[in-house]
Amino acid sequence: MRTGEPLPEVGDVLASLATGLWHWDTATAQVRVDGEAARLLGLPAEPATLTEAQVRARLHPVDWNEITGVVQLAVAEGTLAEVRIRIMDEHGHVVRVVRSRSKPSFDAVRKAYVLTGTLQEVAEPRPGTPAGRSAVTGEWRRSREAFLLDAGRALAEARSTEEVLRVAAGLSMPGFSPDGLAVFGVSGDRLTVIGHHGQPEYEVNPFTDMSLDTDYPATEVVRTGRAVYLSSPEQYRSRYPLTWPLAERFGRRSWAYLPLTVSGRTLGAWLAAFAYPVAFTPDERSVLTTVARMLAQALTRAGAAENQRELTEGLQRSMLPMLGPGIPGMDVAARYVPTGGGLQVGGDWYDMIPLPGDRFALVIGDVQGHDVRAAGLMGQLRIALRAYASEGHRPDAVLARASHFFHGLVAAEDDPGDHRFATCYYAEVDPVTGTVESARAGHLDPVVRMADGTALILATAGGLPLGIDPDSDYPTTRLAMEPGDTLMLCTDGLVETGGHDLQSGWHRLRVILEEHTGDLEELADALVQAVHGPSSHHTVGPLSDRREDDIALVLLCRQGEGCGCGESTVAQAPVRRTMLSVAQSEPARIAAAREHLRGLLHDWPGEEQRDAAVLLLSEMLTNVLVHTDADALLVAEVVGEPGERRIRVEVTDQGDDLPHKRRPGEMASSGRGLMLIELLADAWGVAPRGEGKSIWFEIYESPAPDDASGPPAGGGAAGPEPAAAS
Repeated sequence: MRTGEPLPEVGDVLASLATGLWHWDTATAQVRVDGEAARLLGLPAEPATLTEAQVRARLHPVDWNEITGVVQLAVAEGTLAEVRIRIMDEHGHVVRVVRSRSKPSFDAVRKAYVLTGTLQEVAEPRPGTPAGRSAVTGEWRRSREAFLLDAGRALAEARSTEEVLRVAAGLSMPGFSPDGLAVFGVSGDRLTVIGHHGQPEYEVNPFTDMSLDTDYPATEVVRTGRAVYLSSPEQYRSRYPLTWPLAERFGRRSWAYLPLTVSGRTLGAWLAAFAYPVAFTPDERSVLTTVARMLAQALTRAGAAENQRELTEGLQRSMLPMLGPGIPGMDVAARYVPTGGGLQVGGDWYDMIPLPGDRFALVIGDVQGHDVRAAGLMGQLRIALRAYASEGHRPDAVLARASHFFHGLVAAEDDPGDHRFATCYYAEVDPVTGTVESARAGHLDPVVRMADGTALILATAGGLPLGIDPDSDYPTTRLAMEPGDTLMLCTDGLVETGGHDLQSGWHRLRVILEEHTGDLEELADALVQAVHGPSSHHTVGPLSDRREDDIALVLLCRQGEGCGCGESTVAQAPVRRTMLSVAQSEPARIAAAREHLRGLLHDWPGEEQRDAAVLLLSEMLTNVLVHTDADALLVAEVVGEPGERRIRVEVTDQGDDLPHKRRPGEMASSGRGLMLIELLADAWGVAPRGEGKSIWFEIYESPAPDDASGPPAGGGAAGPEPAAAS
């Protein structure tokens, strides 16, 4: 039968037999009843469409929960769902008992149960009395099985003591559900109350610190490990006369005290109290005993998990630094999020180290692994790095010493087959000038978000991860942060997650960096949440279980217009500038410099001009590496508003020989660099420095003005012959 169709005419026949017909569709949350079914529910005897809430208001709350369990079990077994229901009046009194029979089905498309069934009044005693339970033994046992399955699943999923107690309070046992619950624990020789339900807080005060020698059912259960069942107030009064006055004021009629036992050891007691007499038949005792065992196991698991969380969070707090006081002109934000595994601290870390002269060092790294050993190695390596930095060593020396230390540390371990390594990025920052000198040991390159929102990966020189070669070298790279720039340091857990590799993961983060308009703390949260869900401030957050690796993230912002340090939004800045060094020993970094310039010009509209700028840069860097013995320093900037911008690229080296334009023959393999610059650039020049020289070129987004033959203020001379800068 589908929703909206009329009920079968057979309903008239059933009505003559005092049997009502009903139809329930959980997708619409509506129940349609004929006149007889309405009468049995205590409503006017006429067909009606009711909501689930209206029907539930007419039923005993315990029976409603029982219906749900019986329906699910019947669908799973492909059988009829049969259950007895107590019908209540407006004052909460039982007016009749009816039997419901239905054939439920599950609609997988709508994810809903559909039932059509009958209601018929029965004259047997209601559930809760011995006669009533005897009459419905088969149905009760089926309901019991469904209840125990649901209870076991709910308790197994509870992750904290508070959640276990909340689940226990919501359990509705088939036919004899308690209306008062309490869980007792043991502290030394005293009985304590871990949690309770069904009584005011002040009413349990006498039980919260009771000696185990007290004549009380719960203390007897803890002492003996055996359950105590009290079916009537008279039985309670005769067995425990001293503590009966404490229990009498709650108005209960029956009590069950059961031991909470795990691995043969009694950890406490569980009280189930009833507002009506319960005989505690073997079936009922079996249900209570099973629930008590599941409850004891759930509380043990939750307690162990809470102890582990407390231990690891304390370990995490001791290992992860606070960022310290504010730095004039700078703003810093950091996040650490552990993996979804059990241990809440792993091999990732970050650090901020004060240095002389108001400078400071930022460190970020990742020790291989997510276990206790990785956390221990991380802690020792972090301390060593702080010591080397505090001694005044430069970034290359700090990492070289750290690599030697870490190699010896790992080699001394008892497990030679588990030789671990660590990646690290170490940077010394001068907050006055914005200069960053860094060294990298196998770690990810840093990322800069410029004041106009452009995000670039900064290619930096690097060496092997720490611990692989104790004599490894770590070249340094000098970077310059402009006002409004934000530097991002992170571990690979922020990038390579959810099936992403370094490239696709970077593109995902780049969108966030370039589109975010909030402050630095909000940006840090946005980066973490986009990958793993919500995080807390500086430490572990309630992330989803799909985390694949730890995350460490540090954001450093040099305050200025358009930066992420305040409430200002990202706006177009007049200058977009970057700096990169290329050493004689690293000619492969010319390719990195080309990609770096392409990233800087990502929004330049003319593709031919972009290609020309990249080609000229490659020529200039190659000329330095081939014709001098010095390293090259690249400074590139984009100046002006969109539509009227200017690319300026300058390469500086320490060589004394100035380049000259030559007239190479047709077969010559070199000598065309300056000719290309003259052909493709709107302005160019060579400027001698105090030590060395620089060669530069400019390309204009719009056509050059009439006086473009001369360089802008501060540049060198343009034309066929190089000249000294003004």
